[in-house]
Amino acid sequence: QAQLVESGGGLVQSGGSLRLSCVGSAQSFSDYNMGWVRQTGEERETVAVIDWSGTGTRYADSVQGRFTIFRDNAKKILYLQMYNLKPEDTAVYYCAADDNWGRAVAGLFRSWGQGTRVTVSS
Repeated sequence: QAQLVESGGGLVQSGGSLRLSCVGSAQSFSDYNMGWVRQTGEERETVAVIDWSGTGTRYADSVQGRFTIFRDNAKKILYLQMYNLKPEDTAVYYCAADDNWGRAVAGLFRSWGQGTRVTVSS
């Protein structure tokens, strides 16, 4: 399983931007499909997923056009660039990985980071 460490969360005003990063330690980082999943209370939402090559992406409707997921396999880093943040984007954001694309799209990742909190003030 991949070891994942997120960073980049914080407090931002509505309309602002943040970039989350996730560093992976697995030698096979480029073999994993990856994603960002956010959790607010009991609710969990897969906001973006990206395939192992970086060429295939999927987004939740709630973030389409505002968030961009991308990766640098050479550096073993996954990113989530967030623009035009809204108070409803407030959540703990988790980086996650899985070697199966179907599981990744379904949000059923096998490896998870510890999470980074994003708070958007109105």
